[in-house]
Amino acid sequence: MSASNEKKSPVKTIVLIAVLLVAGYFGYRKVNYAITHETTDNAQVETQITPVLPRVAGYVKHISVKDYDSVKTGDLLVELDDAELQTQLLEMEADFRQAEVDVINAKAALNNAVVSLRVNQGNIELSQVRYKKTEDDLKRDQNLYADQAITRKQLDDTKFAVATAAQQLTNSRTDLAAAQSRIAVLQSGVQKAAAALDVKKAKIAQTQLKLTYTKIYAPQAGKIGKKNVSEGQFVQAGTPLFSIVNDTTYWIVANFKENQLKKLYPGKEVDIEIDAFPDTKITGIIESLSEATGAKFSLLPPDNASGNFVKVTQRVPVKIQIKDIDKYRNMLRAGLSVFVSAETK
Repeated sequence: MSASNEKKSPVKTIVLIAVLLVAGYFGYRKVNYAITHETTDNAQVETQITPVLPRVAGYVKHISVKDYDSVKTGDLLVELDDAELQTQLLEMEADFRQAEVDVINAKAALNNAVVSLRVNQGNIELSQVRYKKTEDDLKRDQNLYADQAITRKQLDDTKFAVATAAQQLTNSRTDLAAAQSRIAVLQSGVQKAAAALDVKKAKIAQTQLKLTYTKIYAPQAGKIGKKNVSEGQFVQAGTPLFSIVNDTTYWIVANFKENQLKKLYPGKEVDIEIDAFPDTKITGIIESLSEATGAKFSLLPPDNASGNFVKVTQRVPVKIQIKDIDKYRNMLRAGLSVFVSAETK
């Protein structure tokens, strides 16, 4: 049979057409999806991570948890050695008791001064009576002397008695002023002793508070991260020991480009795909959009006013809540990469 008479087989043509149709179908779907959706793979799972920090320095006495253990709020995590603080507390309590005695002594000295003040006031009254009597005696003796009923010496003795009584009255008044001034000093002493007592009491309370800090409890429920501390190690206040990852609350932070934000708004539903579980489709709801680009939160924000400017498309963090989160809680981990898509219709 000649080549010109061979019938052309339709199989190749059919296969080619089928391939083109399938490619066109999937191409159309891909193009249509790209036109009708805003997507980003610059997104990850977020949760609250709380660092566990000691509030006092000390040696680690006991650690109650291991790496990646689950804990509840209020569980004892780490205990520091409190022997030194206990010794300081005993010393402060003894010092406090001594200060209490100082207050009692200061009050007793003030009471004695008050009693002495009353005596001084009585002496003034007595001196006034004596002075009045000597003045009366002087008037009478002057009359008697004028009548030559007494001698000059007797009159001089009466005058001397008046001067003596006047000086005694002056001395009594001076003693009263000194006693009053001493009372003011002793009152200040009582206040000073009482203030010192309050300071020592506050220091005791502060040490007792520090003693409570030697036991470190879980500030929230979750799972322990990798420990950075071991028993017997000396830690400073504020040194991170480990972190607690909240395993009950998760959300997504997707960093969309600035030219993708037009159709994104709070309340809009989005589709979420976790890279670790690509077959699981999750729905989320946009909760909020950041008021600043991610670059503004960096340690060294770019300064476009300096150097040569190159325009770079900025990204804006978008917070997304996960619907029906209880269904996916076991597969969620902070930091997992996700793919987020949102319809633009």
